[in-house]
Amino acid sequence: MGPVELPAWLQPRYRKNAYLFIYYLIQFCGHSWIVTNMTVRFFSFGKDSVVDTFYAIGLVMRLCQSVSLLELLHIYVGIESDHLLPRLLQLTERIIILFVVITSQEEVQEKYVVCVLFIFWNLLDMVRYTYSMLSVIGISYAVLTWLSQTLWMPIYPLCVLAEAFAIYQSLPYFESFGTYSTKLPFDLSIYFPYVLKIYLMMLFIGMYFTYSHLYSERRDILRVFPIKKKKM
Repeated sequence: MGPVELPAWLQPRYRKNAYLFIYYLIQFCGHSWIVTNMTVRFFSFGKDSVVDTFYAIGLVMRLCQSVSLLELLHIYVGIESDHLLPRLLQLTERIIILFVVITSQEEVQEKYVVCVLFIFWNLLDMVRYTYSMLSVIGISYAVLTWLSQTLWMPIYPLCVLAEAFAIYQSLPYFESFGTYSTKLPFDLSIYFPYVLKIYLMMLFIGMYFTYSHLYSERRDILRVFPIKKKKM
């Protein structure tokens, strides 16, 4: 007797793809809900909706970004084929801006830059998760592939500029309220506004590294994609 072949749904590759599809679908639904909610609120309430952006969708935004940390585990264990460091830099940017800068300061939550950041982040993620979700099940569209590998080129630098501006606007509040500033033994202390200023410089260094990686990835994918389409 030959070896017994497992049913398709029990094979490791099938289970991995099923898990990734569900994960990408959940993220796509979350970010789509955010974009839809922001759009409906803007047409319903106009500029007033911009000020209330964080209060309306901040919880879902924080949930989506928290869940996205699983992607580091995906890469580490090998179920996602990506480079760990660039993805870590991208996630770190958002976690610091969203949880440390915006969530901790109510005054920053009402700034227009929060609405701009949420628009940029969610547009990128909607396209990225759509592309990833379909790729897992073997579906590819030339337009979607091109869009997922091109949309970030103008938007990602704008995201970094908006993140830097959010940090700049938050500095007076961190200075006034002393949030996260603390005293250490031996007459040492951590003055958090200084930490943010150092991070502000590192943000642009990380942008250069991440942009270079994404551009190299885009070149490789768009070079291979037409060949795959011909074989189909």
